[in-house]
Amino acid sequence: MILKTLSLLNYKNFDSQTFQFDNKINCFVGPNGIGKTNVLDAIYHLSFGKSYFNPVSSQNIKHDSEFFVVEGLYNKQERDEKVIVSLKRGQKKTLKRNGKTYERFSDHIGFLPLVIISPSDRDLITEGSDTRRKFIDGVISQSDKGYLNDLIKYNKVIAQRNSLLKYFALNSTFNGDTLDIYNHQLTKLGSGIFEKRDAFLQEFIPIFRARYKVISNDNEVVDLVYKSDLFTDNLNTLLVNSINKDKALQYTSVGIHKDDLSFEIEQYPIKKFGSQGQQKSFLIALKLAQFDFIKSQSGVNPILLLDDIFDKLDEQRVKQIITLVDDENFGQLFITDTHPERTEQIIKNAHQTYQIFNLGESMMVEN
Repeated sequence: MILKTLSLLNYKNFDSQTFQFDNKINCFVGPNGIGKTNVLDAIYHLSFGKSYFNPVSSQNIKHDSEFFVVEGLYNKQERDEKVIVSLKRGQKKTLKRNGKTYERFSDHIGFLPLVIISPSDRDLITEGSDTRRKFIDGVISQSDKGYLNDLIKYNKVIAQRNSLLKYFALNSTFNGDTLDIYNHQLTKLGSGIFEKRDAFLQEFIPIFRARYKVISNDNEVVDLVYKSDLFTDNLNTLLVNSINKDKALQYTSVGIHKDDLSFEIEQYPIKKFGSQGQQKSFLIALKLAQFDFIKSQSGVNPILLLDDIFDKLDEQRVKQIITLVDDENFGQLFITDTHPERTEQIIKNAHQTYQIFNLGESMMVEN
C-alpha cells in the first residue's frame, strides 16, 4: 500500500499544500515548529479519522479558518483509493472513501493500516493503564472488527452500570435485578475481549522481544506482562463480589477496563530503571512489533511514520534501526528530523529511493 499524494487545506499550520511521495522513503526536515509532525498527523488522520496528537478536532483547523480538508490518494492492491477527512466548525467531522461517506468511523479502521513512532509514545511508559490498554486495543482493532465492536459495546455498558451505581448512591436505593442485567452483558463481552487480548499478547510478545534484541544489540532482556482481574476469576463472580466496593466508589472497580501491561527491563519496571535510550528503544521495538503483527494479519505493508526517532539514540542504535527498515518487508516510510544533513546521510545508507522535503526552504531532494 502506497500513499501517492497528500493535500492539506487549512490543516493546522498549512494554508494549502500538496505533496507527491516516493514509494519508499519520504523525509520532512526543517526547524521545530515548521509543521513536519503536522504532515505525519494528517496521514494518521486519514487512517483513523482523528489526530494522533490532539483529540479536540476543531483545534486541528488552522487559526482564523472555518474548516480543514485532508485528502490522500492511495494505491492499495493495484487499485486507487481516495480518502478525505474534513471538518467545518460547529459541524460533525466527515470521512469519505471514493466519494462515499462513512456512517461510522470504526468501519474505516484497518482499511489503511498504519503505525506511528513518536516522542509522545513515552506516555505509554509514564501515563496510567488507560494509555497502554488503548495501545493493545488499537493493534487488535486494525485487523479484528468484531473486537472493536465488542469493545465499544462494553464501554457503553460500563457507562450505564456506573450511572446506575451513582443513582443508587444519590437516592439511597438498590436494585439487584437491574445490576444483574449489566453484569451479564459485561461478562459476555468482557470475557471475549480478555481472551482476545491474552491470545494477541502471547503472539505479540515474542515478536517484540526479537525486535528489541536487534535494536539493543542483544544487550538487555525486556518483557511485557499482561495484568488482568480475569486471571483470578470469571468476570461475573468478580462483579458480584465487588458490589459493596462499587456502591461506595460509585463506579465499576473490576473488569477488562482495568487491565494493564507492565513494561519491564531485566525484570524491573522500565519507567524507573531504564535509561532514556533504553526507553526509546523499548518503544520503537514495541511499535515495530505492532507493524509486524498488523502486516501478518492484513497481508498489507502498513505505512510507517517515524517522528523524530533519531533524537536521544546513540549512533549504534540508529544504525540498527536503519538496517531494520532497509528491508523489502517494509513498505512506505515517512520520517521527520530537525537535521537535514543527518537525515540524508542516514537515509543514503538505507539503499532505497527517497525524497526529502525541506519545509523551511520549500525544496525537495530526490534520489
